[in-house]
Amino acid sequence: MSAVAPLIPARHKDVNRAKVCDDNFVEFVGQWSGTPSRKPSPDAPVLPGSLCSARDFIELFESQLISRHLDLMARVLRVQQKVFYTIGSSGHEGNAMIARLTRHTDPAFLHYRSGGFMAERFRKLPGMDPIMDSALSFAASKDDPISGGRHKVWGSKPLWVLPQTSTIASHLPKALGTAVAIEQAKRIGHELPIPEDSIAICSFGDASANHATAQTAFNTAAWTAYQKLPAPVLYVCEDNGIGISVKTPTGWIANSFQHRDGLDYFYADGLDIAGGYEQVARAVHHCRSTRRPTFLHLRTTRIMGHAGTDFEIEWRSFEELMAVEAGDPLLRSAAIALQSGVLTRDELLALYETTRKKCFAAAEEADRRPKLDSLAEVIAPLAPYTPDKVAAEAARTGYDEKRLAVFGSAEKLPEKLPPRHLAIQINNALHDLFAKYPESLLFGEDVAQKGGVYTVTKGLQKAFKGARVFNTLLDETMILGLAQGFANMGMLPLPEIQYLAYFHNACDQIRGEACSLQFFSNGQYRNPMVMRIASLGYQRGFGGHFHNDNSITALRDIPGLVVGCPSRGDDAATMLRTMMALAKVDGRVCAYLEPIALYMTKDLYETGDGQWLTSYPAPDQAMVLGEERVYFPEARDLVIFSFGNGVPMSLRAAREIEKAQGWKVRVVDLRWLQPLNTEAIARHAGECARILVVDEGRRSAGVGEGVITAVVEAGQGAKPLRRVVGVDTYTPLAGAAFLVIPSDADIVAMAGELARGR
Repeated sequence: MSAVAPLIPARHKDVNRAKVCDDNFVEFVGQWSGTPSRKPSPDAPVLPGSLCSARDFIELFESQLISRHLDLMARVLRVQQKVFYTIGSSGHEGNAMIARLTRHTDPAFLHYRSGGFMAERFRKLPGMDPIMDSALSFAASKDDPISGGRHKVWGSKPLWVLPQTSTIASHLPKALGTAVAIEQAKRIGHELPIPEDSIAICSFGDASANHATAQTAFNTAAWTAYQKLPAPVLYVCEDNGIGISVKTPTGWIANSFQHRDGLDYFYADGLDIAGGYEQVARAVHHCRSTRRPTFLHLRTTRIMGHAGTDFEIEWRSFEELMAVEAGDPLLRSAAIALQSGVLTRDELLALYETTRKKCFAAAEEADRRPKLDSLAEVIAPLAPYTPDKVAAEAARTGYDEKRLAVFGSAEKLPEKLPPRHLAIQINNALHDLFAKYPESLLFGEDVAQKGGVYTVTKGLQKAFKGARVFNTLLDETMILGLAQGFANMGMLPLPEIQYLAYFHNACDQIRGEACSLQFFSNGQYRNPMVMRIASLGYQRGFGGHFHNDNSITALRDIPGLVVGCPSRGDDAATMLRTMMALAKVDGRVCAYLEPIALYMTKDLYETGDGQWLTSYPAPDQAMVLGEERVYFPEARDLVIFSFGNGVPMSLRAAREIEKAQGWKVRVVDLRWLQPLNTEAIARHAGECARILVVDEGRRSAGVGEGVITAVVEAGQGAKPLRRVVGVDTYTPLAGAAFLVIPSDADIVAMAGELARGR
């Protein structure tokens, strides 16, 4: 077991380090002068005492060589503009062991240094080509089978490798969510798209293990294990001792994770596939058999720098570079191959050069393949929308018996009850949708027995049991990670974020992960979900920034995200049905903003008038994506565009404006905040003499800016146009809050300025 590669002779420090590593391998093999053992049979250990057979070894070694030559090819062809990605896997090729010892149906969320893993997993299905598929991705060809040329990502639909962006550690929560979802599916009777004993695999670097997003995933894994809830995730920390140029303290990963309760620790040497194979096998078996979160600490190294643009000699000593290059795992594998007799020197060099030729030939072919050359092609998978199918799904009925079981009797069906306020109609809609979609789940903080802090989810857990409605730990990042996991396994999650301000610390789970998946997988993977968020201001007697947050910009800026905000109960029900249909049919990620201050609102103009109560719409009624609600459509003197709390405010102000100015006022409830219905905005602006935008958000980067842009771009900007909007500040506590957000009086006053021509 001691076939250690010798140190390589020193080279000049200005030499290209990729070429050094390439030459090192050729020279080491060519100069090897040991005595080989008798060639073992394919099923015999490659070296005495190793669990890795000769067959295992030679195929793993081939995968290592593929990974290495893809890296070398990328460094050469990048300067010719034929390849567009040079973050390599060199030094990490031992992760091929994890691919060999797991199944292609084990969902994998991979570190960007996963060339070895991918080359090996390609063996799991016949007829697949790891070299050509990877070359197409390196070349950004639209023939790339995973991303269609949108990004260099490791991924494959048939191999269950879900493509990741390069965001540090952001994939760890959804990997744990997927592991939880595998087990949750059994509890609710949902048919999984993979075997029931599958595990989720998630690899990352030692530097990434320190990231807050990683730590929240580890904490939740331990929290889950503490409660004896199965969560078969295999976290693979590929420890190369450095993050770009910042060194990880020696022993830090082992010290931090070796004795962490609820996270079962294993160590394996990823630089030695003969020696490390057994420990990897033990970790995989443990995860699969115990269904517990498992942490595999895989020793790796990083040669050839972080990427092609990383000239390590500028910040790393020449002697240190030499030592790192001498620890190249391919030198160790070559030594094992030669000592064991599995390959002769000539066979090994021939295999090395043949692999090189295949990689360069594939890259040249990939360069000749078509690229994305139109905007339509680029964004095609970003935000799919099939209106007819969505409308049909939103209006689909046929679950009458389930509805009767949920609501108790025909007389108690919500559409037969008197008008009710917003919170109750959302609650009714949730009960309805849970009867319609047995694969739906609702979870978050306090949503189960308590029914949410505003009782909006009251009764759901009793009606549909704890496997479908349950509380989570207090961690919005993990709530959204769980949602992605459930979506990956074909369920329809409705995660609740307790307040809009709480979303911001978890935003990247939607921005960088959930909404990017269809884009980077060319529509092959998707994250269908409806994220409910208690939102906006105007709460009295309770509030401050964290409970009166009016910042919607972070949501509206996310590509592909649908954002809706109902202001009344009937709209809340029909919008929610459409969002669920968008998720079910088109895989869309939706944000459903529920105005807290309107939850219990009953009156509009005077106390006791009950004019903000609405009847519950029958289950075959739904709202078209982007469709606005118009009050007083015959009015032409002034149009007010608003949403959420601004709608009843605008209606009250409209009555006062008519008294003061004699104007007939049209009020348009936008309802959908992203994408904005710019055609409808232009139409209403064109039909009215004056335009007023009421935006309870902030002045900068708010919804109002989008409305005004739509008005101006439609050629209506010459008309008298004003905006009533919140101030660019955090929301203070108590009565001071109403100094920074719009009021009825502000709307009336701004109409007065319009009348005076200001």
